[in-house]
Amino acid sequence: MVGFVDMLLLVGSLAVSLAVLVPLSGALLRFRAHYNPKGLQLDPDGDVQPHTGPVITSFFVMLMRVYRIEGWPGLYKGLMPTLLSTSVITLFLMIFLSDSNLRHGKYSTPSTGVLGMLVYSLFAMLISLPQTIITTRAVTTPHKLPYFDPLYSLRILLTPTERRRPWLLYLTPGLLAAQVSHIAYIVLGLRTFRQLLLPELAKPGLPSKEEISMIKLAIFFIVAVASTIILTPLEVISVRLAIQRNHAAPEFNSISQEEDGDAEEVTEYSGAEEDVIGLRTEREPYTGLVDCAKRIIDEEGWRALYRAWWLTMLGCLTGAFA
Repeated sequence: MVGFVDMLLLVGSLAVSLAVLVPLSGALLRFRAHYNPKGLQLDPDGDVQPHTGPVITSFFVMLMRVYRIEGWPGLYKGLMPTLLSTSVITLFLMIFLSDSNLRHGKYSTPSTGVLGMLVYSLFAMLISLPQTIITTRAVTTPHKLPYFDPLYSLRILLTPTERRRPWLLYLTPGLLAAQVSHIAYIVLGLRTFRQLLLPELAKPGLPSKEEISMIKLAIFFIVAVASTIILTPLEVISVRLAIQRNHAAPEFNSISQEEDGDAEEVTEYSGAEEDVIGLRTEREPYTGLVDCAKRIIDEEGWRALYRAWWLTMLGCLTGAFA
């Protein structure tokens, strides 16, 4: 167990981290979720109609747009599910880890080899997947969500079908495949390559210049940067699939929009005059990982798969050398 002072420091650092990261991660989710079709679209009658939604070109433009339309409350959308999940993890660490481990930042995932790391990462992903879906939808929804009424928020974020059968969240088409592919590439690809090329980095502490080859380090650096080409589309696709709600109706398949019985009560919108982002219609849902990638390229262009790629690259570099 940790002492009182250590607990205060832990809670304080948690509060500062959330204050900084929630607006940034929220802007990233919205930027990647934003539907911006290229050129002209066809309406249900087959007539050509130009796209009239907002055109958002960068992460920072999205950040400023969120603040301009929704203010500070919009920047902190998704705070409560993030706070809840982070608090649960922090409480677990406070109870089961010694105060010296927490004070010196020694906690890490179990050292069980590549396969053990893969199983551990997949298990953690499965546990957190519902929270990830709810947080992503809470950030991207145009509706105003109360901070202290979770039941009301869940009625907005989840369909009646999902509330009756919450395990359907795990069956969201393509989402598990995208998450597993992302984890497998990092664990089986990057970490295995690092272990073979630079086993010195797996040892505690920083290796000296004599212990490590600068050429091998440069090679691994290039590979880690190049991994952005694979990981960024998987992250964008994961966001798109997470916000795609699961429906069920006799006249449609299990992932299509329900026309009857799925309507909710009138809710208040966050933006007074316009929505921050445009969302793709649920009447023509993505049917899987590959279908999502193809439709994004066909409808929005390949650049949409690489939104905020530089943030993924930074994550690759920091994670690869951790």
